[in-house]
Amino acid sequence: MSQGEPVRAGWREWSGLGLLALPTLVLGLDVTALYLVLPSLSADLRPNAAEALWIMDAYGFFIAGFLLTMGTLGDRIGRRRLLMIGMAAFGAVSVLAAFAPTTTWLIVARALLGVAGATLMPSTLSLISTMFTDVRQRAVAIGVWATMFGLGMAAGPVVGGLLVGSFWWGAAFLLAVPVAVLVLAVAPVLLPEFRARAAGRLDLLSVGLSLAAVLAIVYAIKHIAEHGPDLRVLVAVLLGGGSAVVFVRRQLLLDAPLLDMKLFTNRAFVAALSVLLIGLVGVGGVMLLVTQYLQLVGGLSPTTAGMWTGIPALAMLLAAIGAPLLARRVSPGIVMFATLVLSLVGYALLALADTDSKLSVAAGFAFVYLGLGAIAALGTDIVVGAVSAEKSGSAAALSETVQELGVAVGVALLGSLTTAIYRTTIEAPPGLPTAAAEAYTDSLPGALSAGNQLTAAAVEHARVAFVSGLNASAVIAGIAIAAVSLLSFTTLRHIRPLGSAAPDSGPIPSSHGRGDGR
Repeated sequence: MSQGEPVRAGWREWSGLGLLALPTLVLGLDVTALYLVLPSLSADLRPNAAEALWIMDAYGFFIAGFLLTMGTLGDRIGRRRLLMIGMAAFGAVSVLAAFAPTTTWLIVARALLGVAGATLMPSTLSLISTMFTDVRQRAVAIGVWATMFGLGMAAGPVVGGLLVGSFWWGAAFLLAVPVAVLVLAVAPVLLPEFRARAAGRLDLLSVGLSLAAVLAIVYAIKHIAEHGPDLRVLVAVLLGGGSAVVFVRRQLLLDAPLLDMKLFTNRAFVAALSVLLIGLVGVGGVMLLVTQYLQLVGGLSPTTAGMWTGIPALAMLLAAIGAPLLARRVSPGIVMFATLVLSLVGYALLALADTDSKLSVAAGFAFVYLGLGAIAALGTDIVVGAVSAEKSGSAAALSETVQELGVAVGVALLGSLTTAIYRTTIEAPPGLPTAAAEAYTDSLPGALSAGNQLTAAAVEHARVAFVSGLNASAVIAGIAIAAVSLLSFTTLRHIRPLGSAAPDSGPIPSSHGRGDGR
């Protein structure tokens, strides 16, 4: 990664890694903490099905939209400085989200959290690549980073369930506040500053084009999944696709592009990004549906449902720690392939679940999380390890963009697919009041909100309709995971074990000079 002989990290770097793990953990928690909080939140704010999905995925969409911008902005103004600015904003907006009085307020707060979160993710990962220049140490450090983010995602439902059971749904957001205070106090002591000397000015037109491309395409995906194809989808696709084409062409002409398109000449880099994107689509959708199943179908309280997700969280943690260690002896591509194939057992269990399958649903969730742990740790290391230190900010931003976008698209696609199947297989019982009938046919949370106006048979029918959507979503996700596991085997199996030598395909040389440590 660095020019000359790599310097082995000392106590300051490892202590700095511990500090960087905290915002990474909080970011992971914020992705999934609402999964078990959503029913309680829905009872308070009463969002409709579309608003509930926006509450869940506005955070991930805006992170994905702004990551490219923030990754290169950190190279220009300083990665540590951007981390501290973002951490302060994240803590402040978390308070606004915690006390949101309306659905609209909460959606806006979640979007702002996404913008703030976009400053943190590439900053933490690119700082790690700066602090750890020894290949084996860098692999361990990135494994720890990926483990903490994955652990946050895995622990989110557990923590969310415990907090909503003991306090109220807004408490899930307040976890970020003490972390923000600690990072702001200690970062100047433990973390180095890094700016690329020849990074150039930030091209605002490229920023606008990247936002238009990502957000328009994401909107089209959400809208077509929720309402089917229409003129809005066509306009969004044309806007997003056109913006993407212009963005790429502009990057090829700029001396200091927002995104260096030469990164995509590296085969391992592109394959690892593809594995992360598609893998997280399946995981993101399944996380939402399983946590809803445990409460709305299984009848568990938020706290108990959170505890049920503890074993899957442990499976993810073991994979995130174990996969990099195993990859010291076996090709990372082979390790990713094997764990992804194993995760297909989980998707099969979910595809066969019924309304009385809590144990098999939890077991299926654990297998799915095994795949997440491995691809998050190894995929990220492949992406960052394929480039030079000067390009690590862009590589980190791309890695996090595809992961956040994957989770958000998974929530939108599989969540909307489940809702669509629910609506096509459900009919309101005769004699039900109009408002209750509309809620009953809209979604399972809506049906359960009708309370004692429904017979036991009507409630069971709504639960069966929801599980049918879960089954279909698991099948679709499983097919995608099978495809991406083959991609790992065919494209990444030639990468040598971690730390033994540089991958055959990289790293990509920098066109600029070395960054300084100002």
